[in-house]
Amino acid sequence: MRHLLLCLLLCLALPALASEETLNIAIVKQERPTVQRTSPLDDIVIDEGLAGARLGLSDIMTTGRFTGQRFKLTERTFSQDADPAALVATLAEDGIRFIVSVADATSTAVIAHAADAIGIVVLNTQASDDDLRNEVCSKNLLHTIPSRAMLADGLAQYLVLKRWKRWFLVAGRHPGDKLLAEAFRRAARKFGADISIEKEWTFLPGNARADTGHVSLQSEIPSFTQVADYDVLIVADETNEFGDYFDGRTFRPRPVAGTHGLMATGWSPVNEQWGATQLQNRFMRQTKRRMTAVDYAAWAAIRSIGEAAFRSKSPDPEKISAYLRGSDFLLSGFKGLGQSFRSWDGQMRQPILIAGPRLLVSASPQAGFLHRNSELDTLGQDREESQCKF
Repeated sequence: MRHLLLCLLLCLALPALASEETLNIAIVKQERPTVQRTSPLDDIVIDEGLAGARLGLSDIMTTGRFTGQRFKLTERTFSQDADPAALVATLAEDGIRFIVSVADATSTAVIAHAADAIGIVVLNTQASDDDLRNEVCSKNLLHTIPSRAMLADGLAQYLVLKRWKRWFLVAGRHPGDKLLAEAFRRAARKFGADISIEKEWTFLPGNARADTGHVSLQSEIPSFTQVADYDVLIVADETNEFGDYFDGRTFRPRPVAGTHGLMATGWSPVNEQWGATQLQNRFMRQTKRRMTAVDYAAWAAIRSIGEAAFRSKSPDPEKISAYLRGSDFLLSGFKGLGQSFRSWDGQMRQPILIAGPRLLVSASPQAGFLHRNSELDTLGQDREESQCKF
C-alpha cells in the first residue's frame, strides 16, 4: 500500500517537475593583479564576488524548490586586456539573459553596452564609479555595489551628526582615490562640513615592511599631519596602500575615517545586526573566509534576480527585469531597511555601514536626514542631481 501511495505521489509531481524552466545567470570576473598586503593579517582573496554569487545561488535554489523554479550559474573570467564584449556575445549564444559583473568601470561599461544590444541585463557588483550612474549609465545596467557618492554621503551624515565638521582630507595617488576624494568634497558641501585641509599621499608603499619601516612612519606621519586643527582625518585610499598607517601615528589625537579607521562600506564582516550573523556564518562555512563588500554585492545581485523571479512568478527574463526595476521590488539585505533599485540610474538603494575595526558603529541614513520619498535617497545622487538619461 505504501509503495502504491509513493508511486501516486511521484506521478502527481512529474508534471510540475517537467514544467520547471531553468533561468540561466552568468557571473563574469575580471582578473586583477595581486595587491601587496598592508598587514600580515590580510587575506589574499582570489574568488571575491564569485563566492558571494555562489551563496546567492544556493539561497535562491532553496526557495526555488518550493516555487518550482530552477537557476543555473555560469562562471567566466577574463584578463585585464581582453575584450569583454566578445564574452558577452558567447554568453548570449548560451541563452544567458542576466550577467553579474565583477569588473572595473571601463570593462563594466563595455559589458553593459554589448549586453544592451542583445537584451541582457547586467548587474554591477564592483565598480563604484559615479560616472556609471550618470553620463555612462545604461538602462540595462543595475548596481548592487554602492557608488562613491553613497559611501561619502553615508560617512558625512554620521560625522555631521557627531558635529565633527572640520575635515582633513588625505587622498592617494591612484585615479580611484582622486574620484573618492571628490565624492567627499561633494558630501561636505551637501551636508555642511568643511574640508579645511587637503593633502596628497606621495610616499612609496611598503615602508612599514622594511626593517626600520615603523620607525620611518613614526616620524613621517606626525610630520605629514602637523597641520591646523581639525576634527577628523578622512582617508581616500581605495587600494589599501597607506590608510592603515595613520591610526596611532597622527600629530594630533584625532579619529581616522573613510576607507580606513571608521569605514564607510556596503558590507563589513563586523555587521551582526538585522540577522546578518546568519548570512556571515553561511558565507564563512562555504568559503572559510569573511565576506567582503564585493561578495555582498554579488550575493545581493543573485538574490535580487531570484526574488524578482519568485515575485513575478515567471521565468521570462523581460518580466523579471521589469519587476527588478518596478516599485514593488524589495530585497531583504540584512541591513535594516528594504533595498530596491532607483528608476533614474539603476542604483540599489541601501544603507551604508559605518564600521570600526572590530564592531559596527552605525548605519546611514542617520536620524534627522529626511527625504520626501525614501530616506535611503539621501545617500548618493537624487533624481534631480542625476545626469543619467536613458
